[in-house]
Amino acid sequence: MTFDNGLKLLDAVTRLFGVLVWPVVVVFVLVRFGSAIRELIENLGEFSLKFAGFEASGKKLAEAAAALSAAVISHPEAGAAPEATARDARAAAHVVAEIATPRMIRRAGRATVLWVDDHPSNNVHERESLEALGVTFVLAASTDEALQKLKYQSFDAIISDMARPPDSEAGYTLLDTLHKSGDQTPFIIYAGSRSPAHRAEAMRRGAVGCTNRPSELFEMVLTALGRGS
Repeated sequence: MTFDNGLKLLDAVTRLFGVLVWPVVVVFVLVRFGSAIRELIENLGEFSLKFAGFEASGKKLAEAAAALSAAVISHPEAGAAPEATARDARAAAHVVAEIATPRMIRRAGRATVLWVDDHPSNNVHERESLEALGVTFVLAASTDEALQKLKYQSFDAIISDMARPPDSEAGYTLLDTLHKSGDQTPFIIYAGSRSPAHRAEAMRRGAVGCTNRPSELFEMVLTALGRGS
C-alpha cells in the first residue's frame, strides 16, 4: 500500500464517522496491516449504513466500533498474523452492532463502572468504546484505593486486572473482599489470560467472567449492565 492510498483510506474512515477518530491509530493500522484493513473499512461502512436512520445512536455505535477495533489492534493475540488481527478488529465492530441495542445504550448512559488497574493507560481504547455509549468510569490503581472508593459510591459493575504488586492475585483478593462484605456488584476480570482454568476459577469465585479480549469485555460489561436495569 502506498502512502497516498493510505491517506485516501484514512479520509474514507474520517468521512464514514463524520469526525476525526484517532488519526494516529488509523495511520498505524494502514501502514501495519496494508490491504487487510480494506475489508474492515468496508464492513464498518456497512455498519454505519445499518444505523443511518438513527443518527444519534448511529454515531455512538460507530465511535464504539472504532474504539473497540482500535483496542483489538492495540492488543493482538500472541503470534497472530496482521490479517488475523484485522479480522478480529472487524469482528469486534460486529459485536458492537449485535449487542448495543437501543435499550443497552440507554442503560449504558446511566451506568458508572469502577475500573481497577495499576496501568490504566493499557485500556484506553476499551474505555473509549464504552464511553461512546455513555458509560462513566471511575479509576483505581490499587485494591485499597478501590475499596476506599466503594465506601462512598456504588457502581453498576467493576472491572479488575489480576496482578497488582505485591499481590499476584489482586483481582481475586478484591472480589473475595467484596463478597465477604455482601457486595454483589457484577465483577469482571480483564487480565492476560482467558484459559479455561482461569475462566472457571473466576466464575467459581463469583465473577461474571474472565477475559483478555476487548470484544468479550465489551459484551460482558453491557450484558452485566443490562441485567441491572
